[in-house]
Amino acid sequence: MRVSVAADERTGVADDVVEELRRRGHEVTLHGALEPRERDDWAWASEAVARDVAAGRAEQGVVCCWTGTGASIAANKVGGVRAALCVDAYSAAGARKWNDANVLALSLRLTSRAQLIEILDAWFGGAASDDPGDRANIEHVDGIG
Repeated sequence: MRVSVAADERTGVADDVVEELRRRGHEVTLHGALEPRERDDWAWASEAVARDVAAGRAEQGVVCCWTGTGASIAANKVGGVRAALCVDAYSAAGARKWNDANVLALSLRLTSRAQLIEILDAWFGGAASDDPGDRANIEHVDGIG
């Protein structure tokens, strides 16, 4: 799978995310502080990932900043992106199932290596629900704005 990844600094699990995605066999595109030729601020880096996902250059994205909040807000400004800030495997599984989230937002400060593995397992092991009510909510969200 093609996964676009950004972080605004190389701290916490920023490098671990890339390493783990590659270990799992994903093709990774880097942005922000992970790509020295790019601006590393969270808003620009997260936008780059979101645009990759929206344009089909990546099937999924991962955005990281100190809290994960700014990165998720910036990514969600791009049409067709449903970014979710996930702090554990349960929130990651729910975001994939009920929200068909396509961009995972992580906190560089709060996410441990062990949590990262669990979150990625749930995220990439999950799929969107086929329940008509769930699909209606996702379609409604996509039409807002």
